[in-house]
Amino acid sequence: MATTLLRKTALTVAGIAATAGGIAGPAIAAQATPAERAAQVVTGDRKHGERELDVRYEAQPNFYFCGPAAARNALSVQGKNIDVDAMAKEMGTTEAGTNSINDITPVLNKETGKDVYKSTEIPVDKAGDKVEKLRADVVRTVDDGRAVVANIAGTATDTDGNIHSFEGGHYISVVGYRDGGKVVTIADSANPDQASYRMDVDALAHWIASRGYSS
Repeated sequence: MATTLLRKTALTVAGIAATAGGIAGPAIAAQATPAERAAQVVTGDRKHGERELDVRYEAQPNFYFCGPAAARNALSVQGKNIDVDAMAKEMGTTEAGTNSINDITPVLNKETGKDVYKSTEIPVDKAGDKVEKLRADVVRTVDDGRAVVANIAGTATDTDGNIHSFEGGHYISVVGYRDGGKVVTIADSANPDQASYRMDVDALAHWIASRGYSS
């Protein structure tokens, strides 16, 4: 059930492009089988403060499937290959998007186990106070071989200086970290040309603010 803090996800930038006649690019996936990917699921070394999961990435097929696509990409790090249309049906996704992170978490748990994932809210006026919890949750989840799914809104800048803007809301997967979690790796289904980028965890916390994440 949605809360006042976990607001409804509306049109993303990809959606704006779609209404103008351009839909997010075709799905891209690695050629390895799920079993092969599972055997190579981790790169990096947690002892050196970094770890990254191996994503079998696919772009979202339309402007409003960012929630199911983010969940599908997140589950792919465990070697799971789940049909995005089936996930959208379970999440109640419509052309208005997926209502909140609370609709994502039960679907993740259906595939990984009861209460493995939990939803966490970041109130808009508490983002700075929640940075350390978000960092710890990303590190814990990735070290467990799982990806985080986050509901974001607004504009954020990655570590390369590229701007990512989703004023109406969007869902992303967090699939790795470095510097002990101070920098995170994001898999973004909106645009296969920007499928992966890194961001300071502080910037991510403020991007999530007013919404939430599942870890």
